[in-house]
Amino acid sequence: MSDRRHVIVTGGGSGIGLAIARALAATGDKVTIMGRALDRLERASRECGNALLPVACDVGDETAVGNAFADALTRNGPASMLVNAAGIVRTAPFAKTGDDVWNALWRTNVLGAVHACRQVLPGMRSLKSGRIINIASTASLKGYAYVSAYAATKHALLGMTRSLALELANTPITVNAVCPGYTETDIIRDAVGDIIAKTGRSEAEAMATFTGANPQGRLITPEEVAETILWLASDAARSMTGQAIVVAGGEIM
Repeated sequence: MSDRRHVIVTGGGSGIGLAIARALAATGDKVTIMGRALDRLERASRECGNALLPVACDVGDETAVGNAFADALTRNGPASMLVNAAGIVRTAPFAKTGDDVWNALWRTNVLGAVHACRQVLPGMRSLKSGRIINIASTASLKGYAYVSAYAATKHALLGMTRSLALELANTPITVNAVCPGYTETDIIRDAVGDIIAKTGRSEAEAMATFTGANPQGRLITPEEVAETILWLASDAARSMTGQAIVVAGGEIM
């Protein structure tokens, strides 16, 4: 791959997506970050010395995705790498999870990746190599109580990953999923706050809900996920395709 790849990271304004964008920018790649909140994207870019190109986009809106990707591709050229890190989660018992939640999660977690892949593939096919990496979850590989809609969408994202990998197997494009366990992001911090508010547990007790799932007894860091992405982006990983790479301290083996 060229030393100056154009990489697009959806959900690049915070959490895992931002850690990935920072790591790739540090290698010299041209990195476009996308997300719904332009102010957050611009702040992230400033914090990285304006090394990131911020483009506002709701990945669940196909028209908006088309416009955003047209802008990014015009400015930085064909994308040789796409990281679909945009995702949302909602927690509730199955019986209290309405269609609005199912639809919202499907729109972002699954169709968001579909829309982005459609945009980059024509240009990526013209390059010597390409990478599509979907940020899935351990919830792509097992069930969790109270997040039925989230787990269903992450299972679907992994299924799409594997099918697309087979379709592209005779091309230089690889398609993989990275499946982090509970990760130190705003999502977990907010979830801990919700547990404290609803149950009266201490912060340590609430956090144990998440760290207890990891045999190492800790949260994964966004930077650990980013390092996995860097390897998948390298020529050394050119035979890796259709894989679900788990970063979860041994939670799934």
